[in-house]
Order: sequence, then structure tokens, then C-alpha cells
Amino acid sequence: MTTLVLPPLDHLDRMTDSTGLIQHAIHGIPRRESGYTTDDNARALRLCARLWAIEPNDRLLARVTCHLSFLEHARGSVHGFHNFLSYRRDWLDVSGTDDCQGQAVLALAEVLASPLPDGCRAVAGELIASELPALGAMRSLRAQAYCIIAWGMLRECGDAHAGGLEAVARHAADRLVECHDRARRPDWAWFESRMTYANAVLPHALFVAADRWPEEGYLTAAESSFALLDRVTTVDGVFWPIGNRDWYSHGEEKSPYDQQPVEASTMAEAALAAVATRGDLAPMATFRRAVGWFSGQNSLGIPLGDTVTGGCFDGLTPTGVNRNQGAESTLAYLWTELLAATADRRPATGEASLVPPRQPSPDPRRHAVASHPRH
Repeated sequence: MTTLVLPPLDHLDRMTDSTGLIQHAIHGIPRRESGYTTDDNARALRLCARLWAIEPNDRLLARVTCHLSFLEHARGSVHGFHNFLSYRRDWLDVSGTDDCQGQAVLALAEVLASPLPDGCRAVAGELIASELPALGAMRSLRAQAYCIIAWGMLRECGDAHAGGLEAVARHAADRLVECHDRARRPDWAWFESRMTYANAVLPHALFVAADRWPEEGYLTAAESSFALLDRVTTVDGVFWPIGNRDWYSHGEEKSPYDQQPVEASTMAEAALAAVATRGDLAPMATFRRAVGWFSGQNSLGIPLGDTVTGGCFDGLTPTGVNRNQGAESTLAYLWTELLAATADRRPATGEASLVPPRQPSPDPRRHAVASHPRH
């Protein structure tokens, strides 16, 4: 079997202090005034828990402990998690966003599904149990999608907490289908009147729900929405995500820039979910394009991920890259690299030959750059 090449965590460590993961960076230097967010620390927890399950060691366990401790501290006094913590360790919100709650539950599910020490999994279980009242009140479609994906992970590994989340997941899946059917037009099989941020998590969640409830309409909505997203984000054979300048409203032109790393990462993961649910390899072409976006297979031919440090530029603009290497971008890159590395190890399914070879990318620091905004 091919030796698994795990992504480097140098930049992630540079962005992390004893409190947790700092939100933004100026170039590759942590911008302390940006403070910390729960959703970034949740993403880091998910990554490190998955890496520890593959290659357990004390350094990875220390990373897991740091980010899990951050989530424990973020637990609100009533229910739900805070999201924004200042560098002086003062919470800046009364309660976090819905997406923050969803990201936290997804990371906690990763811990519970892993062979991490009992203490880590016990804390994760307590946090999910205390979070259940907040999950039922969420309105964000993406947050609900994260909960479905988290529940699917717990169901697959047989964790007892899946039972508590199942009603939340079923309700969330029903709402996604309801929104899909309401917004659908002959040329628009989507959940809303426009595509915005982390779009692929929506069909991803319905693929997960369809695996549990195949008799419902979840698979139909997952298939049609995934196909539309794949079509509008594929240009000349490369992944071209929807830019966050103006997004993509039905009947209007897709915003070509600024392209965000989270779009490539969520698309890659959704493609793997489609493969698992459908049982065929056709979505691996989508996976291949999304993975390649980071290494320069994109609209400008510029790599965003740094194969030496594990950092990632914050986006692709019309004139080059945004040089800042913030937490969300870096974690999107690292997670996608991990997905690609582990897909390489599954020759029995035929996937290995379809994943891009793990070749060194050109040094992204030598390519064209754009201005670096403060966030």
C-alpha cells in the first residue's frame, strides 16, 4: 500500500496559540486583533481529530485538546456556542451564528467517531447533548446541513449520540427538500434564489440523508442540485467556483471572483458523498477538479496552497491571489489535501486512479498576487 502523505501543519501551528486558532493573517503572519472564532476552531478540531485517527501521536493530541478546550469554553450560559472571542479573551457576542453551531456539532461528531482517548470523546458527547436545544431552533440551511452530515457520521460509526441528533437531521433534510422544491425552476434546481457560500454542503447533506431514508425524495434533490452546482462551477474543464463579490442569483451572471477556498473544499467532500451514496465513480471527476483548484488548476493557473507550510491564500481575484493566509482558507486546503490523500489509499473502489497524483505544486509565493485586504 502506498505510504500516506499527510498535509503539513506548520502554518496552522503558526496561527495557533494557547487559546486557540487566530482568525485572520497578514500574509503568513497571525493578525492578533482579529481574535478567534468558534467555527474556525471547530474546523481545526475536525481536521486534527481525523489526522489523529490516521496517525496517533502526542503532538496531534495536543492540537485536538487545544481546539476542543476552545469549544468547551465557547459553550453559552443558556444554550449554543459563542463565536467571536477577542484577543483579550472577551466574548464579543451573546450567542453565535447558526453556522457556528453547525460547525461545532460537525467537529464534535468527528471526535466521537474517532478512537481518541475517552476523555476527549466524553467532553464531545457532553457538548453535543447540551447543544441539542439550539440545533432545533436553527434557520440557516447550511447549519442544518452540517447537522445532517454530523449525524450521518455518528450513525455510521454506531455512536449513541446519533439517536439524539436523528430527529434534528430528519427535520433538516425535510426542510432542505422543501426549499429545493419551492425555489426550483426549469433551469434552476437549487435551494434558494441564489448561490452564495459553501454551496456544496447542501447537496452533500441530502446525499447523507438519502443513505438512511432512500424512500424519501432526498436523493432526487441531492442529485439535481449537485448536478447544477457542478455545471455552473465547471468552465473549460477546471473548477471555477462562484465568487463572493456578487454571488450568483438566478437569471443573472455568475460572479467570477473572488473565489474562496472553502468552495473547492466543500465541493470535493460533496463529490465523495455522492460517490458513497450513488455507488458509481462519475462524481470523482468533480472531486478531481476541486482538488486541483488549489494546485493551480483554476481560472488563472495560479496555485493557492503552499505544499511546504500547509498555508493557503485567502482567495483568487481577477488579478491574482489574496496573499493573506487566514484560518478558514488554510483549513479548507488542509482538509481537501487530507481527502485526496486518503482517497489515494482506496484502490479497491477504483478511486485511486481517478484522484490527481500528489505532485509538488509550484511555489505559490512566486506567482502573481493581488492586494491583501484586512480580512
